[in-house]
Amino acid sequence: MQAILGAGGAIGAELAKELTKFTDEIKIVSRNPKKINDGDILFPADLTVREEVFKAIEGSEVAYLTIGLPYKTKVWQAEWPNLMRNVLDACKEHATRLVFFDNLYMYDPKDIAHATENSIVNPTSSKGKVRAHIAKMLMDEVEQHNLKALIARAADFYGPGINNSVLIETVYKPLKDGKKANWFCNLNKVHSFTYTPDAAKATAILGNDLHAYGQVWHLPTASNPLTGRQWVQAFAEELKVKPRVQVAGKFIIQIMGLFNPLMKEFVEMLYQYDRDYVFDSSKFEKAYDFKPTSYQKGIQEVVNLG
Repeated sequence: MQAILGAGGAIGAELAKELTKFTDEIKIVSRNPKKINDGDILFPADLTVREEVFKAIEGSEVAYLTIGLPYKTKVWQAEWPNLMRNVLDACKEHATRLVFFDNLYMYDPKDIAHATENSIVNPTSSKGKVRAHIAKMLMDEVEQHNLKALIARAADFYGPGINNSVLIETVYKPLKDGKKANWFCNLNKVHSFTYTPDAAKATAILGNDLHAYGQVWHLPTASNPLTGRQWVQAFAEELKVKPRVQVAGKFIIQIMGLFNPLMKEFVEMLYQYDRDYVFDSSKFEKAYDFKPTSYQKGIQEVVNLG
């Protein structure tokens, strides 16, 4: 049996589909779990409660931690360390391998122009410091030989049918609705995005390869990222609309943050848009002979599948 902890997010549903290639028993764990495959085992649980985490992981050969907490610094600081501690302890008790689906927030901003698994961990944001802390918690347990685990990292992501992607919310949906697309800081900087079906396939592959454990892996992402302007143009062309766009700088977003809680939380992450953001997944691509979905095809799939 393999369990997905937090199966309702952007990666969870796609991962459940991919895991059918490796196991007949998939446990879907969330507050209100829903079947992705006919044979899925639904397990309602609050993953912020230690006892429920242990029950959710019990009997699982592999657990995939894909949960997404509310995008609030105070929530992350309060809940992520405890959640990770509980998951690590439960995996150790039940001899369960752990796959942690992670992001790039912990990397030094100077390194995101070419981010690899060896990029310097030196976060400047409060959320990045939380991510660095919980990643270290996991790798400390691995180095002490207390459990088998790995970290699978994705860039900002996009894909068909998801609603919590910055690219989808700020570019695709406004253009689709006849409005201007939105971008942050600089239209001329390139920005990598990971295609969620690729991320799910790769996460399932890693979780079922014993040789992958004990490492950090960047999930497959096309190597020729587009600039903000090109992202808008590409979506507009596929939607057959004009590539209208408006750009919000840091000052404007800070003002918006006075009235919009999400924008207030987003200000500290703007360094990801005022410079090139290039995600290198060559380690995975070479190890598993995997070619990421091109941006052109990914955009077509988003538009065609909605």
